[in-house]
Amino acid sequence: MTTDPLLLTGEVDDATSRLLRTAGSFETTDLAAASLLPGWTRGHVLAHLARNADGFVNLLTAARTGEPVPMYASLAARTSDIEAGAGRTPAEHLDDLRRTADRFAESVAAMPVEAWAATVQTRRGPWPAALLVWGRLREIEVHHLDLGAGYRPADWSEAFTHRLLHEVATHHANRPAPPSMVLRVDGSQHELVIGEREGAPTVAGPAPDLAAWLIGRDGGDALAVTPDGSLPTPPEWI
Repeated sequence: MTTDPLLLTGEVDDATSRLLRTAGSFETTDLAAASLLPGWTRGHVLAHLARNADGFVNLLTAARTGEPVPMYASLAARTSDIEAGAGRTPAEHLDDLRRTADRFAESVAAMPVEAWAATVQTRRGPWPAALLVWGRLREIEVHHLDLGAGYRPADWSEAFTHRLLHEVATHHANRPAPPSMVLRVDGSQHELVIGEREGAPTVAGPAPDLAAWLIGRDGGDALAVTPDGSLPTPPEWI
């Protein structure tokens, strides 16, 4: 998948539409139910997605204006905003998601070409502005899984899946002393190596299952290990 921000806007729109359909199906009791993220209800996940859109708007504004606009006022403010929004009604959550998604789309459309070359400060450090649209797409698609409402890694597009798989494998490979493993997608001879190849187990399976396992969203039941043994434990992802 390309990371060209203008080419990815349609992907973000499609992912947002799928998310809104899921969010629109929730009753109050559904929102209060646990999500797949420890300690968070589905309401927390939806509140986070809305505030994350606001955060990306802030970063796009920083790239466009050159002003040091932070993604969030502070980590404490981010946490407080999510907690405050988690208990909203289904209609309020849906309105918040739609409104913030529209603001994000408007901010992307307002970016002059030269602004995409800027570097912005995320809460995890500097990031190229050109990757902000990809970052928002990744946020939507991964947290849609976390709602535990029937959306699966297999529902991801092939392009998104392979982009995520390669990005996460590279992230893990660049960590200090990562567990060694060779990743192989079913039906492909292409391999991704994390750590040292020699003596490393090969983990094979469908690309969506490999990607979801690497980011801690899947137990790896559809994956095969050669030689026989337990799956290695991937490093913590973002």
